[in-house]
Amino acid sequence: MPELPEVETVREGLSRWVTGRRIAGVEVLHPRAVRRHPAGGGHFAAVLAGQVIVDVRRRGKYLWLPLDSGDAVIGHLGMSGQLLVKPAEAADETHLRIRFTFDDGGPQLRFVDQRTFGGLSVSEGGAALPAEIAHIARDPMDPDFSDPEFVAAVRRRRTEVKRALLDQTLISGVGNIYADEALWRARLHGARPTEALTGPAIGRLLGHVRDVLGEAIKQGGTSFDALYVNVNGDSGYFDRELNVYGREGLPCRRCGAPIRREPFMNRSSYSCPRCQPRPRTAARS
Repeated sequence: MPELPEVETVREGLSRWVTGRRIAGVEVLHPRAVRRHPAGGGHFAAVLAGQVIVDVRRRGKYLWLPLDSGDAVIGHLGMSGQLLVKPAEAADETHLRIRFTFDDGGPQLRFVDQRTFGGLSVSEGGAALPAEIAHIARDPMDPDFSDPEFVAAVRRRRTEVKRALLDQTLISGVGNIYADEALWRARLHGARPTEALTGPAIGRLLGHVRDVLGEAIKQGGTSFDALYVNVNGDSGYFDRELNVYGREGLPCRRCGAPIRREPFMNRSSYSCPRCQPRPRTAARS
């Protein structure tokens, strides 16, 4: 699933291409793409026609497009969603789900989603921050993110440190890939109990999270297949910089020990057994 760097890459591209443009029409080609919009595809299209997109914003892994009416379009890419900017004459993508046209006759905005886990919806009055995503914490790249509040909240959580990094009520945008990469840089195993970590240790980990996310954003995110692309359909290149994620059995770039893979929440965690020793006692649930 796309994480913060991939979504931020899409946000930056959309901001350049759609901000200030008036929507001429919307075509919903698959009902699942608007399943989070209870009034249905017809209403989704009707309410957006004639509105101007005034900005493109992000909260964690969610995007929203504030409109001049005060409403907003919320977008989540799911497992395979893509928001592409394409010339009107370009052939339709195989998995095209929603098409936006604009009154300037310029490039279209297309929502493409092979697996149909993503989708778009309209949030009434949601231009400043849609109520549907207001419960999601700020991400560590947000200038209003509070480091002291995060450190204190993590120490109160009494869980495993990787679970804390993936808790969207504590910190948003950090997924499996970047959690593993930050933990490797911090020399922490993901099962370390949060209550056993000092405030400075959590602060250092947060610094590594920011470094990893920032570097990934500069390289357009991590693309393991053709599904993770920017608005022009180009892949990111941060997969070349990964130190542990997906590198089972390969030597640690720091100490040479073979990277291990362990089951984690129906997924996998990757770490170095030498640099990131497993804690002797598990965190309390």
